Amino acid sequence: MKIQMRRRKYNPWHLPPWLRQFRFYCKTIIVPICVFQFVRVIIIPTSGDFIILLLLLLLCYLLLNEVI
Repeated sequence: MKIQMRRRKYNPWHLPPWLRQFRFYCKTIIVPICVFQFVRVIIIPTSGDFIILLLLLLLCYLLLNEVI
């Protein structure tokens, strides 16, 4: 006997208005922050800055592809 779970489709309009607005503002400012962090890593490369850049790039990818 196999149990199959249905996945719900993601619809951003089911979110509260304040959360949709917060996601919109995050999408607009994440790319300039990533560029600034990339320039900072190029000028003075430290391991902490590199880790922050990787986390920001991951967050950017997730926000722009609407995973979160």
